[in-house]
Parts: sequence; structure tokens; C-alpha cells
Amino acid sequence: MSATSTEAPPFSITEELVPSIAPKPPSTTFIDFSGLLNPPLLLQDDPTECGGQLWPGGMVLAEYLLRCKMPALRGKTILELGAGSGLVGLALALYPLRPSHIHVTDLPPILPLLRHNISLNSPETSILAHILEWGSPIPASVHSPSDILLAADCVYFEPAFPLLLQTMQELMGPDTLCYFCYKKRRRADMKFIKMARKVFEVKNVDDDPDKGNWGRDGVHL
Repeated sequence: MSATSTEAPPFSITEELVPSIAPKPPSTTFIDFSGLLNPPLLLQDDPTECGGQLWPGGMVLAEYLLRCKMPALRGKTILELGAGSGLVGLALALYPLRPSHIHVTDLPPILPLLRHNISLNSPETSILAHILEWGSPIPASVHSPSDILLAADCVYFEPAFPLLLQTMQELMGPDTLCYFCYKKRRRADMKFIKMARKVFEVKNVDDDPDKGNWGRDGVHL
């Protein structure tokens, strides 16, 4: 007969030895895009949500549009897919020569953060947030087709590629221009661009003087 031991095995890892890592709290950041936006954008993130974090594609796309395209975007209707915390859409809404209407979209868990960041910056007259799930019917509240379609860092999940492409086709009219930006992390990311080339005319952006910097970081626009 042996007594039951309450001691931990010699090599067990306990909470005392390796404490659990608490999730990072939300933080608020001022972003002026290299001085292009004054006053700067005030943005809160959510580290617990993939879509609630800042990603390179959004930073590059927003800064490119602010630097090179704002006169051409003035008075246009813009729709953004996978807007996340609202970085790109809000940057355009805060610019003096801004588009007439901006619609930012994402999944239901992200919408409270998106609306919170809109309220932090108070451009409610020109920007609206909507729920839009790729592959689902386009809600009546979402303006379609728009003059400009935006998407930044939307190719992070390969099974969603066909759904994203389907939604883009439904949202784009014959005169819609789409700015699509992403950071290449896996070989599969290029697969989406190959799929898009079968449906759309795809061209690389060559008029950004900062392309040499973001291009070296693996960002494509």
C-alpha cells in the first residue's frame, strides 16, 4: 500500500514558476503620417483582436493617399474593407480636402472599436461604420458601387480569399478604382493577387516617393 503524494512531479511547470501572461491593455496613439495630418489622428487599438491592431499595410496606404492622392479623392465616395481600428478611413476623413463620404466596414466584434475611434476624432459628418462580412449579401446601408475601394492587410487568412474577391466584385462598378495594400508574410499572400488579376486590371503603384522604404519592408501597393 502506498500513500498518495500531493507534491508536484520533479519537472512540472507550475503557475508560480511561469505566470500566465496578461493581455496587453488597449493603448491610444497620435499619428500624423510624417507631418501630413495636422492635427494628428487619435487612434485606440485593441491587442486582443487581430483587426484591432495597427498593421504596416494600413500605415503605408494612408500615408500614400494623404501624400499623393487627396486632390483626386476630394468629393468622392469611398468604401474601406476590413477597416479594423479605422486608421485609413479616419486619416482621409480628417484631411481638409477630404472625400465627400467615407464608409468603413468590418466584422461585428470590431465595430465598437471602429465607432469609438470615430467618436474620438469627431468626423461623424463624413464617415460611417458598417458591418460587412465578406461573401455575405451587401447590406443596403453600404454604399455600392463606390468611387474608391480601399483594402489594407486583408490577405492574412487564405480560406477567406474567395470571399474577399467575391465581395470586391460586388462592390466595384466599371469606374471604381481600388487601392489594395498588404505586407507579404507568406507565399500564399501572392496567391490572392494572382486570383485578382484574373478578374481585375491590376497595376503596381509607382508614384510614391517613399516606395523604396516600404518596398524593402515587403509591403505591396
